[in-house]
Amino acid sequence: MPSEFHIICVSGTHEKLQMASMFASVAAASGDKVTVFFSMNALTYFVEGNSASAPAEGVFGGMLDKKGVPPFKVLFQQAADLGDALLLPCSMAMDLLEITDDNLDPGFGPATGLTKFLMDAEGGQVLTF
Repeated sequence: MPSEFHIICVSGTHEKLQMASMFASVAAASGDKVTVFFSMNALTYFVEGNSASAPAEGVFGGMLDKKGVPPFKVLFQQAADLGDALLLPCSMAMDLLEITDDNLDPGFGPATGLTKFLMDAEGGQVLTF
């Protein structure tokens, strides 16, 4: 029986976004239900036109790029495209950034509040990165 994973991304560091994206893509490709909620510093990397690199918090951040590991944005998109993962932006973070759904990279679902996300996550596993 497939599992349900609800991933909360709040950190803007390379390693945490990379691990969250790897987890989301593998779980979604394995048939598990995956929902990813992007808020705070994590959401900024998915605003159209933002080409900034996420800062590394340790040696692995630099190694990921040097060794050719697929970027976290690609893996999140693959999770949505290949495994039907839901990518949801935090409505509060969007308000603070003064952006709309149209300002986000393709593949994102509707803006979602934390209360709704947590209600939908009931019974599943919640992971925070």
